[in-house]
Amino acid sequence: MDLSALQRLLDRLPGRRVLCVGDLMVDRFIYGDVTRLSPEAPIPVLARTRETVMLGAAGNVARNVSALGGHVSLVGVVGDDAEGKEALRLVGAEAGVEGYLVTDRERPTTLKTRFVSGGQQLLRVDLEESRPVSGQTEQRLLRTIRDVAEAVGVILLSDYGKGVVTEAVINACRETGARVVVDSKARSFARYGAVELIKPNAVDLSYATDLPTGTDAEVEAALVRALELCDARGVLVTRASKGISLAVRGEPVRHFPGLPREVFDPSGAGDTTLAALGLALAADASLDEAIEFAQLASGVAVGKVGTATVSAEELVEATLSARMAPAEAKVATAQRMVEEVARWRAKGLRVGFTNGCFDILHKGHIAYLAQARTWCDRLIVGLNTDASVRTLKGEGRPVNDLESRALVLAGLASVDLVAPFEDETPIRLIEAARPDVLIKGEDYAEDQVVGGELVKSWGGEVRLATLVDGYSTTAAIARMGRKEQA
Repeated sequence: MDLSALQRLLDRLPGRRVLCVGDLMVDRFIYGDVTRLSPEAPIPVLARTRETVMLGAAGNVARNVSALGGHVSLVGVVGDDAEGKEALRLVGAEAGVEGYLVTDRERPTTLKTRFVSGGQQLLRVDLEESRPVSGQTEQRLLRTIRDVAEAVGVILLSDYGKGVVTEAVINACRETGARVVVDSKARSFARYGAVELIKPNAVDLSYATDLPTGTDAEVEAALVRALELCDARGVLVTRASKGISLAVRGEPVRHFPGLPREVFDPSGAGDTTLAALGLALAADASLDEAIEFAQLASGVAVGKVGTATVSAEELVEATLSARMAPAEAKVATAQRMVEEVARWRAKGLRVGFTNGCFDILHKGHIAYLAQARTWCDRLIVGLNTDASVRTLKGEGRPVNDLESRALVLAGLASVDLVAPFEDETPIRLIEAARPDVLIKGEDYAEDQVVGGELVKSWGGEVRLATLVDGYSTTAAIARMGRKEQA
């Protein structure tokens, strides 16, 4: 999807009404550091540092619809327990989400607790009850769906197999006349009847059809079989980095290639896909447009920590970045620098920071930055803007403008991010990035390094890099001047 098409679609999303029905969960992430094994058993010891909690499954679908500008009603079931109260609080805190949660005193609220260190999940503990809802709980669900479905263009059914998506609930959704899109982990797709779309992932498609789904040809056969086994208008399968494949009745199977992306945490990516797909359809997008939009949204989501939402602004930035050369993509605003640092740190990576004018890049610069990169896993270079260079160096400087200097630096393998700054010193960038190591040249004393004491205050260190004799921008400019005079 090109930028103009994306912007046109984003402009149509605000206020579009979507109903989300299904299994509601609370996702809890416990983060920490692992530095040793337990003396009691061969298992890692997690030193807990922080915890986050958010809505998962149908709740995460609703969060994503809201984050993209839609108006969403959320219908689900919680238990009469602490997790249920947590879910009610989380729903109430989500702007743009109207919660209609039914309390079932006979079942617990579904809770998934993940333990994470260095960007890797060590363990997931589930608390759940998978039996179908029935009796008064089911009747209250049905009444709620009928009451809130008015003026809704699309209903998103999030079926994680925890018991909320019963046959009666499915029928109630279909009877509203809205287009129904199902995210299914069920063994049988036939249970959904004549819905608009069923959206399994490759594993769930294989489970439902008893066919392999590794290659394009295998997926095509499985999709054809899936349509034979159900009454849905189409089946759409998400295949992670391989993209999305679609089978619609009376049409050949089509494949939508995956987009290049760095996958950090796949938790909730399917929820983001369902939300973006459904909201785009509610905004009268074609199915092709909705699929491309959903791919873009899920690609942003998997680059985040935990069960994440994505915003319209992030989708625009992702579209722009995808069309940039690799060097251009490394040049970042202070805000994007902070976001990148958060992702790096969540992976357990050590972040370094250095800064300078880098007006005429020479051998000394290359050696300096290469040495700096050996002290960290990711290196940020704070780069003085043109006005900042003039303040420091005087009129006639810089020789090369900011864009040229930034792109040349970004083209170096030793540099992971270039962040321009306007001030005389990079102190505000340092405060924002909170690097683990601050690097300057050995022509500075350690106590002269701007931001050094600040970095030490949060446990970081200051390192002084070796300088190559005989190389400097000032000397290079002087040599050029002499040559011109001669």
